[in-house]
Amino acid sequence: MSETIAKALVRVTRCLADAGVDSPERDARLLVAHAAGLEAGRLTLHLPDPFEAPERLEAALAAREARQPVSQIVGSRLFWGRRFRVTPDVLDPRPETESLIALALEHSFHRVLDLGSGTGCILLTLLAERPSSFGVGVDLSEAALAVARSNAEALGVDADLQRSDWYADVSGRFDLIVSNPPYISAAEMKHLAPEPLLWEPRMALTDEGDGLACYRTIAAGAPRHLSPGGRLLVEIGPTQGKAVADLFSAAGLEDVQVGPDLDGRDRIVSARAALVE
Repeated sequence: MSETIAKALVRVTRCLADAGVDSPERDARLLVAHAAGLEAGRLTLHLPDPFEAPERLEAALAAREARQPVSQIVGSRLFWGRRFRVTPDVLDPRPETESLIALALEHSFHRVLDLGSGTGCILLTLLAERPSSFGVGVDLSEAALAVARSNAEALGVDADLQRSDWYADVSGRFDLIVSNPPYISAAEMKHLAPEPLLWEPRMALTDEGDGLACYRTIAAGAPRHLSPGGRLLVEIGPTQGKAVADLFSAAGLEDVQVGPDLDGRDRIVSARAALVE
């Protein structure tokens, strides 16, 4: 006799806890719902039902026990209320990145550049929230760009997604530049949780140096690619605020500020180009 969804949920939760997963109850709910073909929010309505896809659930459970991120297993992640496709070729969109979205939307913009787009979650969210705007997203990874393009199509958002090594193949000026660059230092990599360390693209996590190399490149090119008065917003690690702010100030940017995420940790550094060059 097959187990019910309720019993599957209990069993998967116990297995994930034994595997050392931090949030076994939440992850079990997502995996069981995915395997059953149900929305996670409606799972409780089906607890007495027999579970009809045991092989699919066992595969998902084995993947999570190996510490593959849930978003990769189920294939997507919600970000700013929209669902984004996620694969091992891109970073899993983090909730703290929504702090950058909130800050970007505080002011109007018409042309936006996203450096290191990954899933496209930053650029595509901004364009979806400001449909009259135009956006360019660049990434060095063709595989990541393929994911971003699939997300743009699924969301019905028009974006220019192209391969570029930061600003190398970018032309024109923008009144908003955004980025969540690789900011983990090489020394910090060994302390990462298994999920990012084993399953996410290393080039999207670390610069293989002090964690600031990408900010140096972003700061150096910003004055040439920002319109007068244009804004630059970047996500940072919680200990990097002063260092990144100093880089932006040294590049001639103005109104440099360090802002927090929802947990109160330094998360965003913002700056403006001078109004008159």
